[in-house]
Amino acid sequence: MQMGPLQLLLIAVVVLVLFGRGKVSSLMGEVGKGITAFKKGVSDGSAELEKEAADAASVAKDVTPETKDKV
Repeated sequence: MQMGPLQLLLIAVVVLVLFGRGKVSSLMGEVGKGITAFKKGVSDGSAELEKEAADAASVAKDVTPETKDKV
């Protein structure tokens, strides 16, 4: 079921009446801070993974199989 603009406006008015303008604005501010912190965490995590991948690529690994000499 989709909500139209009239339903969204009605919900916004009810929330505003129940909680007051100050409470709603502070709540939205906290939501904004949470989203910003989440985006920063995601970008920091991906930067750390890229750094680890670059470090692993710069170190040469010997992958030659060991041969056993038969005497």
